Amino acid sequence: MSEEKNTNNNSTEAPKQTPVSSLGEFGLISHLTKNFKEHHAATIVGIGDDAAVINNKDKQTVVSTDLLIEGIHFDLMYTPLKHLGYKSVVVNLSDIYAMNAIPKQITVSIALSSRFTVEALDELYEGIRTACNFYEVDLVGGDTSSSNKGLFINVTAIGQADAEDIVLRSGAKEGDYICISGDLGGAYLGLQILEREKKLFLEHPDLQPVLGDHKYVVGRQLKPEARNDMIELFDKMRIKPTSMIDISDGLASELLHICQRSKVGCRIFEPNIPFNEEVFSLCKQFNLSPITVALSGGEDYELLFTISPDDINRLEDTHGIAIIGRITNASEGAKLFTKSGQSHEIIAQGWQHL
Repeated sequence: MSEEKNTNNNSTEAPKQTPVSSLGEFGLISHLTKNFKEHHAATIVGIGDDAAVINNKDKQTVVSTDLLIEGIHFDLMYTPLKHLGYKSVVVNLSDIYAMNAIPKQITVSIALSSRFTVEALDELYEGIRTACNFYEVDLVGGDTSSSNKGLFINVTAIGQADAEDIVLRSGAKEGDYICISGDLGGAYLGLQILEREKKLFLEHPDLQPVLGDHKYVVGRQLKPEARNDMIELFDKMRIKPTSMIDISDGLASELLHICQRSKVGCRIFEPNIPFNEEVFSLCKQFNLSPITVALSGGEDYELLFTISPDDINRLEDTHGIAIIGRITNASEGAKLFTKSGQSHEIIAQGWQHL
């Protein structure tokens, strides 16, 4: 009797996984970037030559770069590659917006170990492409290399602005108001939720992560947004901040950067710090102080900026902007005034890069 073959059509096959080595460096670059489109006429030559060519005419060029390293800046156990690609672009664009400039182009370089397949990189670059389309920036170059361990992502952002529109950290003056877009602390608490669920999963692999009740803070960590709307608001209101910085390392660090570069002091008031209700709730759950989370948490990518007293009236009633204090003489130092009226020196205790 002949043996009957199994013809069960319900069996599922594992998705095809393509080794990166099967494409080679240039084949990989071509594969990953084939669906990117250009948004700006200033991009004369993009991917495919020895270097990009950008026509900036009479604009000032603003350039920023960031390096993201697996195990230090992100954990792939709970960070989807698509989200990682999106975030790697956003954190660079945020630096350009913090200069009151408009990002136009980016370059992306990656180093990866052999455990990453072409399909995994497709996910990463889909996130990069989504960010490029949303913020209307052009991918114009980059590089790929091998890594002995993990994934490394380097993004360089290139922006433009008229010389008179550029805002530096060094322009704050005594009497200026200190303002923040959005709210603080969400990204840090999102990280605490993800780390907690990771620990539970490692101890009990049958348990599924419970994230549904924390969409806001988890989203702030995994998929932050750069505040391009604030640059549009400044232009519409014909307001130019006197200084500005994005909040990547915590409010305390960024305030001290402005004070040091501008040679001024500051005083901020705890009741004025903006928080989302979910942040308050989770701070109680984790036995954390909301003000400590705001000062030292980081990764919110909101804009911290100072405004001349002549302009503050136009922003006072603007939804989503909090006025948290004033710039003072350098001799007064950087001070936080609590709800009880006590003052404390502001100390940077956020992310340390080295």
